[in-house]
Amino acid sequence: MTTRQNLQEWVVQALRDQGGSANIVQVATHIWANHESELRSAGDLFYTWQYDMRWACTKLRERKIIQPAEDSDRGEWKLYATNA
Repeated sequence: MTTRQNLQEWVVQALRDQGGSANIVQVATHIWANHESELRSAGDLFYTWQYDMRWACTKLRERKIIQPAEDSDRGEWKLYATNA
């Protein structure tokens, strides 16, 4: 079963595939393109995944995987170089 935890992994992969940084639309597009069927079968998560993707970014920032918002351009999610 797909969970909110999976979204953290998917966000990181989306950023890696975009060269280490992307805006929220690029991340969402990547997740949908690569995980649509998993999202469709994820129960309630199907209806909240874009909100939960933002939650995943916050958790990844707390874990020092994604740079703080103040260290990136507005609207950009950026991996620390060690995670790219």
